[in-house]
Amino acid sequence: MPIRQAWFDVGVSDQPADRAAAEAAIARSYQRLGRARPHFHWVESPRQALPLLAGRPGHAVLRRWISHRPPAGEPPFVSDVAAGLSRLRGALDAAADHADLSALPRNTTKKDKEKRPELATLEPEAALDIGYPLREVLRHGVREALTTSLAAALAWPVRRELGVPDQVPVGWYGQQDAPWIAYYDTLRRLGLAVYRPADEAVFDDWVLLARSTGWWWPDETVCVLSDRPARVVTEKGRVRAVTFRDGWSPPLM
Repeated sequence: MPIRQAWFDVGVSDQPADRAAAEAAIARSYQRLGRARPHFHWVESPRQALPLLAGRPGHAVLRRWISHRPPAGEPPFVSDVAAGLSRLRGALDAAADHADLSALPRNTTKKDKEKRPELATLEPEAALDIGYPLREVLRHGVREALTTSLAAALAWPVRRELGVPDQVPVGWYGQQDAPWIAYYDTLRRLGLAVYRPADEAVFDDWVLLARSTGWWWPDETVCVLSDRPARVVTEKGRVRAVTFRDGWSPPLM
């Protein structure tokens, strides 16, 4: 899939961050949440960011704040960002209502479905030919494929090297947020979803962040951002090694 390949290339880009574009997108996100433009602090790798993130909430804390019974007190800013992202993705899913996404070949029977090979073993065209709905094919061929080749092979191992996963300060992956962004971008490009203008504006800022920066960690007044890697080694569509601009090269296996 050409669109998937284009987004994989975004996820492994070793070009310097477009700092102006990233800062502008984040400033708009803060504005939507009723906050002033933050101070931006750039670093050369996620590891270099850690000392600047001391005291910020990890994922375990975030889960408590977005649960049905959040703690008392003022929620951390990242919970607002996470809630906004959740609302956005719900809106984009709701807009993906084109009939072709769920259509099956006219003569497909329940028995036919039970005999189908696993979707993971098929090329997209073959999956459609034997009766998989287009929505499933795109979800697997774009979002799940990029999750395997970018998130599981690069972002998650790097986060693991930063500390205990639930305790690592909450942030977003920038270019390695490509898996979910690519899926909704594919729906839009193929004319299978028409997003509301307000949702599209928010989505376009996430697209811009993926195309312009590495990881980023927002809080009320300071947003820390990491530049993109200096070198990413890939082989057959999988990431094998990464080196950041400060020389940090965490193991990925």
